[in-house]
Amino acid sequence: MRIILTHEQADFDALASLLGAYLLDETAIPVLPRRMNRNVRAFVTLYGADLPFMDPRDLPSEDIESITLVDTQSMITLRGTGSKTRVHVVDHHPARGKFPNNWTLRTDDIGATTTIFVEAIQGHNGVLTVLQATLLLLGIYEDTGSLTYSRTTSRDLQSAAFLLEHGGDLRIATNFLNHPLSLQQQELYDRLRASIETHTIHGHIVLIACGDAQDMDEELSTIAHKLRDLLDPDALLLLVTTRGGVQLIARSTSDQIDVADIAAHFGGGGHERAAAGLIRSDDLQDIHSRLLHLLPDLIRPAVTVSQIMSRDPQVLTPETPVQEAATRMQRFGYEGYPVVRSGKVVGLLTRRAVDRAITHKLNIFTASLMEAGEVTVKPDDSIDHLQRLMTDTGWGQIPVVQPDTGVIIGIVTRTDLLKILTSQSKSDNHLNLTERLENALSPVHIALLKAVAQMAHEKHMAIYIVGGFVRDLLLDRPSQDFDLVVEGDAIDLARSLSKKYGGRITSHSRFGTAKWYLSDNINNILAKGGSQTGQLADTSNLPRFLDLISARTEFYTYPTALPTVERGSIKLDLHRRDFTINTLALRLDGPHYGELQDYWGGLNDLRQGLVRVLHSLSFVDDPTRMLRAVRFEQRFGFKIEERTLQLLQEALNLLDRVSSDRIRHELDHILDETLAPNMLARLDELNLLIAIHSDLKWDAWLQTRFESIPVNDPDPDWGIPGGTGWLHNKITLAYTLWCIRLPPERAASVLYRLKIARALSIDILATCHVWLDLLSLVNVPPSVVANRLDEVSPLTIFALCLGASDPKICNILRAYVTTWRKVTPRITGDDLRARGLPPGPIYKTILSTLRNAWLDGEISTIEQETVLMETIISEYTTGDDD
Repeated sequence: MRIILTHEQADFDALASLLGAYLLDETAIPVLPRRMNRNVRAFVTLYGADLPFMDPRDLPSEDIESITLVDTQSMITLRGTGSKTRVHVVDHHPARGKFPNNWTLRTDDIGATTTIFVEAIQGHNGVLTVLQATLLLLGIYEDTGSLTYSRTTSRDLQSAAFLLEHGGDLRIATNFLNHPLSLQQQELYDRLRASIETHTIHGHIVLIACGDAQDMDEELSTIAHKLRDLLDPDALLLLVTTRGGVQLIARSTSDQIDVADIAAHFGGGGHERAAAGLIRSDDLQDIHSRLLHLLPDLIRPAVTVSQIMSRDPQVLTPETPVQEAATRMQRFGYEGYPVVRSGKVVGLLTRRAVDRAITHKLNIFTASLMEAGEVTVKPDDSIDHLQRLMTDTGWGQIPVVQPDTGVIIGIVTRTDLLKILTSQSKSDNHLNLTERLENALSPVHIALLKAVAQMAHEKHMAIYIVGGFVRDLLLDRPSQDFDLVVEGDAIDLARSLSKKYGGRITSHSRFGTAKWYLSDNINNILAKGGSQTGQLADTSNLPRFLDLISARTEFYTYPTALPTVERGSIKLDLHRRDFTINTLALRLDGPHYGELQDYWGGLNDLRQGLVRVLHSLSFVDDPTRMLRAVRFEQRFGFKIEERTLQLLQEALNLLDRVSSDRIRHELDHILDETLAPNMLARLDELNLLIAIHSDLKWDAWLQTRFESIPVNDPDPDWGIPGGTGWLHNKITLAYTLWCIRLPPERAASVLYRLKIARALSIDILATCHVWLDLLSLVNVPPSVVANRLDEVSPLTIFALCLGASDPKICNILRAYVTTWRKVTPRITGDDLRARGLPPGPIYKTILSTLRNAWLDGEISTIEQETVLMETIISEYTTGDDD
């Protein structure tokens, strides 16, 4: 006989896991526990007849061959078990110590044990009834707080979605998850609530309540759930005297409070957020005292200010002129500066106040503009205290001071606070992407990176891959191109690499940048860098050179200007970038290899699909970022964050001041994208196109034409170069179609604004002229068409075909490129010279007339062509005689 068991005082996760195990092996008997939570017992009473569960009293008197133990690792003694009985545990709680040799264990770190079985049922393509799907859904919902507890994983959500798709009834689930308390439970609930003590331990709010339940048989966990949901503490600890001893029930809502660890000290267990234990003692006061004594050692401190602050902040004095403050804010991108006198904080100067003073041309000092006050925090203060202080004072930058001296040692900003409040899990702070990185790059690329990282480590320099590569790696869109930023002297690092591995370098000392051109014998990198095989590798895909950049900061002397650069840290280097999703860095040196660095909340925005600028003047500093915001939004299917969208709209007028080259450079990048039509439509929606030029508009006609531009080389008959040149041709086609319907003079104005190359401008304007009389090419002899189109490029004709809505016109254009343009007279200028005809304009007249005759079918043989030539010559010579 094979049976399935779970724990006593079963909740819905336990009951649903019994069902899940049975659905995977219907020869095993799912045995109900003797005691169940009240809402579970109500469910079984109502629906038990339609479920496969067996009362333990009805088990046959047979030996038990195997037991599947679900949602627990503790098994009650059962008649029929013996030393040969195999036990397989399936649980979502951490493993507890050693197990007998005949036990096997599977524990997954997920929200509910039920999820493990639902995933297996999906794998078997199992069919579920509505009742089965609903019970399984109840199991997941109860142990994940309806998918809201931080322990919940994506696996739990996916399993819940599967159950909903297969009939899971949320109405039934809601009814049983919110089961009302019984009269006895309500009375105990009231007594416990009245006895609650509030303790602040390491910045956490911990509630402890004591009560007596020796006269009741109801389960207690529901009461704990109700109290926790009502009071929302970081932890709730109930000590309830029962007939069997003191029952400890523990609930947590904080990653820093592991209630399973607390319960274990009293002989109990569970998982981090919910645990319990029965203490065989009737001395409630002694247990209460022991619990209070243990908690400071068992509860980890909450995140403190010291963990998120920036050290050695820049400060101003009350005597700092407002112009100097404005320059520093623009240079470093800070939104505010502490104002300090004699080492003590006396106020805060914000960018808003400075901007207002500059606008009104006020020549005043910081003391007259700052928000006065001694608002500070200490390094050990909790982030809850920090958040309350920011809310109460309105300060977005709070100085951090030494508790004993009051001297400023750091600063913590609203951005720092939001980053920690919105972090997805504590593991994000230590995310290591080594495996993902090495799966994304070829072995020779990895060897190259490790060689550079090893050299940086030897020279005590931190080195990072930054920006788009890391973003795309996390989006599972890895590339082979990467930028390397060094905290230190990048030129010195490049020279050391060149000395060890060969190759030459070029450098720019002003910016602290170097190019290391890889040597032809780059396989030495594998051998000297520690290749396991020592064999030569395929280096054909390696870049010709690596860019090494010293970490730097930059500032803008006026809106739309190119930046001025200064040395800085990796944090400041990343702060100069356009959007948070591009501020992620991957550290490579020494023991930090593969560590993700996320100073500005890029990972969270990446997960939420948001394009967010780093500071309020980002678009003022560089208005072309507005175009990039749309490009990233559409490429990744993201959304421009609300505040960023507001800042974008406020900066629209600045696009008119950006140079043509920079605007065209951004548009070229957009036109190279697969989703270019969607990007241009979004630019038009946000009024960005019209801000560049009043005639740069977008409509359904352009959307359709841009979508029709071939991805690959067009038919060779069109005579357009393909291969690597097709990328340039696609962009050229796009600009041509964009202007084709404009009157030539307005098209010329657009081309001038974008500083399109002269040759291309001439070609586009020629296309505009042909477009105006395109309909005149219908129902005319081929010679008329050929003479009109001979002066324009093949790309122009292809653009006319893409733009034309009349199939007749496309047929005419295709006939020209495939046939008519190739028609030439058999007679040449040499033949005319042999006839004694002196060179001159008559040559062109005669040859054109002959070609037109061939095109229009007036002649079809060389003999007819010769007769026509003689006729023309005769008329010419007769005219001369006259």
